[in-house]
Amino acid sequence: MLIDAYDVALLDLDGVVYRGRHPIENAAESLAKARAQGMRLAYVTNNAARTPGAVAELLTSLGIPAVAEDVVTSAQAAARLLAERLPSGSKVLVVGGTSLRHALYAQGLKPVSTAAERPRAVVQGFSPNLEYSLIAQGAQAVRDGALFVASNGDFTVPAHSGPPKPGNGSLAQVIRYATGVDPIVTGKPETPLHRESILRTGAERPLIVGDRLDTDIEGAHNGGADSLLVFTGVTDPLMALTAPPHHRPTYLAPDLTGLLLDHPPVEERDGAHTCGGWTASWDGPAIGLSGDGNPWHGLYALAAAAWRAETPAPREAVEPALDALGLA
Repeated sequence: MLIDAYDVALLDLDGVVYRGRHPIENAAESLAKARAQGMRLAYVTNNAARTPGAVAELLTSLGIPAVAEDVVTSAQAAARLLAERLPSGSKVLVVGGTSLRHALYAQGLKPVSTAAERPRAVVQGFSPNLEYSLIAQGAQAVRDGALFVASNGDFTVPAHSGPPKPGNGSLAQVIRYATGVDPIVTGKPETPLHRESILRTGAERPLIVGDRLDTDIEGAHNGGADSLLVFTGVTDPLMALTAPPHHRPTYLAPDLTGLLLDHPPVEERDGAHTCGGWTASWDGPAIGLSGDGNPWHGLYALAAAAWRAETPAPREAVEPALDALGLA
């Protein structure tokens, strides 16, 4: 079981632990069991709008006890990167909210709000109340030579209802287009947030747990860590099976119960991939699947066959097998 193989689970939040302000089914119970059996838990988020304390309060209200020290944010990763590049006490213009300011103070830096204060850097993080005047001040400081850092590059953020809304990656493009300067991005899938998570938790065998291929799983690849993809968020089995190599997780699970379940190895012989009672192999342009038993073991065999090559498998090659498993 994964709780035996890894010392710390670095968990994404939205789409993994909760959705909006509602807990995802089996999340609280699975995390409580994993913690009781010795796995340490840390909650790693690209969201720079909330402080670690506020995130911990939300988790606790959902039945998942947590303290601020259990939460790692992209704001903290940005503040550490700046502290390592700038002298202590340096001024940093904050294009964002209070959580970014708190993170900078904790690293011995001085948050400011205008380009006239001649900041050494500009850091931008998502805030739903971000004002144009502050973005303009950030652009001016970057034009004057300030280092430009973005807490994360997510182009959208989840909405409680309706389509996703513009995220920090979209907002940071305003300064980028106005100045011609690309920001240094610290959030997933870039490595600064992964490094921050390791430093804060002291993890020796971390497991990245997420629902997104382009942030969580790619971030695990970039950080050289194993990953568990859960299907409670934006990714479905078809997307996972047709992913390129840097978006392929180590493990697959329906939800956070995957931390507590056996993940039997897939055996390969003569081009056939077997797991449990299932065997998957390429048959012309599609993957044939035969057998019975636990459908998730069938998905493991199917994934091994789909991922045998660097080139992503076409969706038409895997859809019939997914239909047979009832996981399409």
